[in-house]
Amino acid sequence: MKIFLTGGTGFLGSHFLRAAIDADLEIVALRSPGKKCRLPLASEPLWIDGTLEEYPSSALEDVDVLVHLAAHGVNPVNSNWIDCFRCNVTASLGLWLAASEAGVRRYVIAGSCFEYGKSGENIDFIPTDAPLLPTGPYHSSKAAATMAALGFAVDHQREVVVLRPFHIYGEGESPERFWPSLVKAAKEGEDFPMSEGLQVRDFVSAEQVASCFLESIFRQDLVPGKPMIENVGSGEPKTLIQFAKDEWMSIGAIGKLLPGIVPTRKNEIMRYVPLLK
Repeated sequence: MKIFLTGGTGFLGSHFLRAAIDADLEIVALRSPGKKCRLPLASEPLWIDGTLEEYPSSALEDVDVLVHLAAHGVNPVNSNWIDCFRCNVTASLGLWLAASEAGVRRYVIAGSCFEYGKSGENIDFIPTDAPLLPTGPYHSSKAAATMAALGFAVDHQREVVVLRPFHIYGEGESPERFWPSLVKAAKEGEDFPMSEGLQVRDFVSAEQVASCFLESIFRQDLVPGKPMIENVGSGEPKTLIQFAKDEWMSIGAIGKLLPGIVPTRKNEIMRYVPLLK
């Protein structure tokens, strides 16, 4: 089976690549020139340098499944309306259309829990048909991309599943994010300032999420023209402070957690918990 992968040098993409290579799949992976996978791999995929808008047309030949993980704006520092919609909606849709023209029938697409936005404030366990009430450019562009994927599946009679991971953490995550910062402080014997930590989240390991994407390559329930959306999580929601305490103890940290030092972020949704199948 031949896979065309986008986002293979990103956090989730690196974990997916590791799992797919271990499964002995043939992988063509699109990357920006100079980018490298964040994790060591047993072997390398066939790397294709390019962008979602510029790549060799031959890269899509004889591809069975397109796994689309590439996105702009995951890091809020780089998140702006124009670039998020250009990459996550327009360029992504252009790639799917080109893949369909090349005969690719199955599409496994990364959505985001942040598409739900303020629905998390009103729904304890968020179903996939909850209203999409995003609160920023990245979140809104991912919601728009999901709508495009659903329409594309029907119009082109393709097998499409959009997987919405909740709060992913693990090796290879950007160092400024919560979990890597926590681990660094713990291992260096430092105290760790954080918010009060009352936010409730479903923290799910990158390995578990990558496994869900890998399984979707082989699943038998996808039907052309009938797209599916699924939440991906651990099924074990907890507060941010409890998550921090659990990780702190597992590492054997000698420093102290300092909740309440860091202010809660603007437009923070205090509960984000998925309804899982």
